[in-house]
Amino acid sequence: MRDQNTTSRRTIKAAALTAALTCVLATGVEITPSLARPHPADLRSEAGAFARATKADVGSALSGIASVYHDRMTASGEHMNPNAMTAAHKTLPLGSIVRVRNHRNGRTITVRINDRGPYVRGRVIDLSPGAARVLGVDGLAPVSLSVAGRRV
Repeated sequence: MRDQNTTSRRTIKAAALTAALTCVLATGVEITPSLARPHPADLRSEAGAFARATKADVGSALSGIASVYHDRMTASGEHMNPNAMTAAHKTLPLGSIVRVRNHRNGRTITVRINDRGPYVRGRVIDLSPGAARVLGVDGLAPVSLSVAGRRV
C-alpha cells in the first residue's frame, strides 16, 4: 500500500509542476537555468580569479561578497572562537593572512583563514562573528580581499 501511495504522490506532484510550467510558458516569460555557468574562456572577472588563487596572487586585491558563519569546529581542527579574527575560504591555504576591506564603510581588518567555505554561490569569504562585528558586516557585505601572506 505504501508504494502505491508514494507513486500517486509523485504523479500528482509531476502533474502540478507540469501545469505550473505550462502557465509560466504561456505568459511568455523567458526561463533560464539557475545553474548556468559561463564558458571558461569568459571567466575573466575578479571573483573567478579569486576562486583560482595561487601563490602568484599573494598581495593582489580581489572582491566579492562576505558573509558571517557560525560553525562549532573548523577545517583546521580548532574550535571556532566567535570573537577571533578568523575566516573561511574555499581555496586559500589554512593559515593564510587576508586583509578584508568593507566597501560600504571603508573599514579594514586582517583575518586568518582557518576554515573552508563559503559554500554559497557568489560569496568569497565567510567571517567569524567577531571579525564581522569589527568590520561592520551585518549579514552580507561587498568586500575586497588582499592576501597578505601565510602565518608560520
